[in-house]
Amino acid sequence: MASKPAGRSLQNIIRHSRQTCECSSRYPRSIRQFSASAARKDVEYDHEKVERPRWSYTPERAKAPISWRIKDPAKEWECNSDPARLDNFYVKFLGRGGDKMLTEEVKWLAITHKSFDQGRRGFNDRLSFLGRRILNLQTGLAALSGTAMITKPEPILPSDKRKPFTHSALEGLGNLSHVQLSEVLTKQRLGSLASQLGMRSIIRWKPRNVASMDASGIDVILTTSLYAIIGAIALQKGGDVAAEVAREKILKPLRLS
Repeated sequence: MASKPAGRSLQNIIRHSRQTCECSSRYPRSIRQFSASAARKDVEYDHEKVERPRWSYTPERAKAPISWRIKDPAKEWECNSDPARLDNFYVKFLGRGGDKMLTEEVKWLAITHKSFDQGRRGFNDRLSFLGRRILNLQTGLAALSGTAMITKPEPILPSDKRKPFTHSALEGLGNLSHVQLSEVLTKQRLGSLASQLGMRSIIRWKPRNVASMDASGIDVILTTSLYAIIGAIALQKGGDVAAEVAREKILKPLRLS
């Protein structure tokens, strides 16, 4: 009588083990199918990114399902989206081969203000911060060399008619002590230079007042973009190339070197 329950328990153990083996064999299949489908989606997404440059569209996940702003036709503003026009500007600004100095993505990023597309495609604030430091340094060096055209007050001679010590290396020292660099590299001067180069037609931004570019701060936008181009060149081509561009393409037209 004791052998029957033992036989039944052995049969139950074998049946339970078969069921667990069947269940465990099902799950890896679904996992493999899921991973294969996910990998297939990644391949398709990578292919889509290659077909569509990052600067040309707003990421889908960055868009709200419903726009909370009412579109006003009077405030509509269309920015440049033609790569050929952008390349023409870089050639005019940097010279022959200027359109090849930066990568395609960085060329658009350097002339994109944070007001464009609410900053969802990137903007040039960090590049501008670096470029401004480089341009200020080159302006200071030009002023210190004595070749910068900066007006300075007449020196005050001692009362006992002693002749102050002079040296060729100290001729431009007064340019740094009497005039601030912010008074030399003004937004009006840099904005005028950028306008002459045709930057107004290629920058990407959203003016506050479409009817008045000056009231919207166009000079600040142009100055920021000039700084950003110098900063982008420094990161991709090195500090020496960026310093040369700052001297030859900005300071020289402004008659500061």
